Amino acid sequence: MVGSQARQRLRKSTLHVVTHPEATHHVEGVVGGWHDSQLTPAGVRAAVSIAQALRARIPDGAEVALFSSDLQRTLRTADEVAELFGVKPVLDRRLREKSYGEAEGRPQEWLDQRFIPPPTAGERMGHDEGVQGAETKAAWAQRIYAAVDEILRNPCEHQIIVTHGGSLTCVVASWIKMPIESAGYASFRAPSGSITTLREDDFFHNRQVVSLGDTRHLGSAESG
Repeated sequence: MVGSQARQRLRKSTLHVVTHPEATHHVEGVVGGWHDSQLTPAGVRAAVSIAQALRARIPDGAEVALFSSDLQRTLRTADEVAELFGVKPVLDRRLREKSYGEAEGRPQEWLDQRFIPPPTAGERMGHDEGVQGAETKAAWAQRIYAAVDEILRNPCEHQIIVTHGGSLTCVVASWIKMPIESAGYASFRAPSGSITTLREDDFFHNRQVVSLGDTRHLGSAESG
């Protein structure tokens, strides 16, 4: 049991991870990755709802830091958050989605016809998916892990990361300190426009996944 004095010293550090809402590559049926698609009108409305939901969850006066992938769809989402909190987003290309190389911007069917899925056993992180220029999962995870490690060195109590649906898996895996070599089977699924809440206490330093892929804030604006 934690004593009363210890409980008084305990402070929670919270990471709010946003997956950008609906973008043009979703509705066009093309591969995203580093393809620099933009939010659709529905996506912009959802970004407003995301910002409002975060504003309702984070106490007035709390220190907030905002980090975002530098692609247009995430930056547009981060801009809505920045406006409500009066902060400037720190852009970090390491928070981008996985690169799909020459498949990016092409019809999803083009990638599906060429994609080589990872083996059920053996080397999965360094697996070659058969698409020229595509990142391996190892390279993808390494840059996300590095970005999250740097973000978490910031002593700010509430930190917001705006990233992509696929990259969310790497963010959560990094948060729970899953070794990169063990992340080959990890998959944390979250809809577009979702908020995932991660919390660590400063006494036990336990890291909790409070909620994964919450979209209650979207209502009719939800894009899926």
